[in-house]
Amino acid sequence: MRWHNTAWRRRIQAALLTAVAVTTVGPVAQATAAARPAPLIAATDRPVRFTADGSTAYGTVHIPAHRAGYRLAAALLIPGSGLTDRDGDEPPAFTPHTLALFAGTLGDDGVMSLRFDKYGTGNTGWGRYRNSDHIDMAAYTRQAVAAYDALRAQPEADPNALLIVGHSEGGLQALLVDRAVRQKPAGLALIAPQDTRLLDAVDYQLAGQLDQAVAVDQLSAGQAALNKAGVRRAIAEFRAHHQVGTSGLLPSIASFLNALFGPHNAVFVRSDDASYPPDIARGIAHGTRGLVTCGTADANVPCRTTPPLLAALASARTTGPGLRVLPGLDHLLHPAGSPVNERTLAPAARRALHDFVRPWRQLTAS
Repeated sequence: MRWHNTAWRRRIQAALLTAVAVTTVGPVAQATAAARPAPLIAATDRPVRFTADGSTAYGTVHIPAHRAGYRLAAALLIPGSGLTDRDGDEPPAFTPHTLALFAGTLGDDGVMSLRFDKYGTGNTGWGRYRNSDHIDMAAYTRQAVAAYDALRAQPEADPNALLIVGHSEGGLQALLVDRAVRQKPAGLALIAPQDTRLLDAVDYQLAGQLDQAVAVDQLSAGQAALNKAGVRRAIAEFRAHHQVGTSGLLPSIASFLNALFGPHNAVFVRSDDASYPPDIARGIAHGTRGLVTCGTADANVPCRTTPPLLAALASARTTGPGLRVLPGLDHLLHPAGSPVNERTLAPAARRALHDFVRPWRQLTAS
């Protein structure tokens, strides 16, 4: 209905204004209270434990400063190969603190994280496996899946903003966890990731060391060629389930291969070598935000090996920063030639992580 009488309109407006003046004292006060920022909760680390295959694993949840009641993007941090603990260390000799530094870098952007002692390390120990003889890649994947579920269950975690950040072998493990979980992560950061079959990586890493020995006149070109052929032969024998022969190889290489293919490692090595990361990457959900880094001084995962993985991620239609080449950085994200135990991340590596979490960045004013 339209009002044509101006006087009636003025009377009705006056009545409405009077009613508002009488009744809005309470709501205005409530709105003012609601506009006040929620209390600030200081950053903290808290212990966490979870169970996988009947074994208890232990870790740390890092929660950055945030406003009470806010849900935070949450990243599972997965370590590299070997007996690497929640901080990315193999104490006492190897303590670069890589994963702890990841947690701090992500925390600067308001992203919480969970890192854990995988089997054989820290407070977790071997659990039901007692030692490394019978543990395979699938057991580590199940443990990481349980960690992912524990992260999702944290009261501060946003279940729609779950991320996985894996370093080195942890990059492959991140892909395996993505494949295994029902609620897919929103993003995957593969930092200097294992991007090919394990024994293919061993082959080119040893070849690189032999070439370096030739370059500094520690070895002749003929000796290097002989050892390269011997390594390839040993790998082929292991893959064919034949007896592995290492006679005639340099003692250091023979010792390494005998340990790698020996009873304490054979089960795991065979299970890891069965995984080809690009094949797994093709199954990532479309639209997943992705980051892959490679350091130009990384002898473990050189940039020249990444194209198949990058092509697989492209075919899966991932989004995000994609490839970030880190000039002059080694496998531990240090400038080439830095001490192994230097507890820093190079600025380029930090920028790559900041770019990855940009959609979930949450800066909290004091």
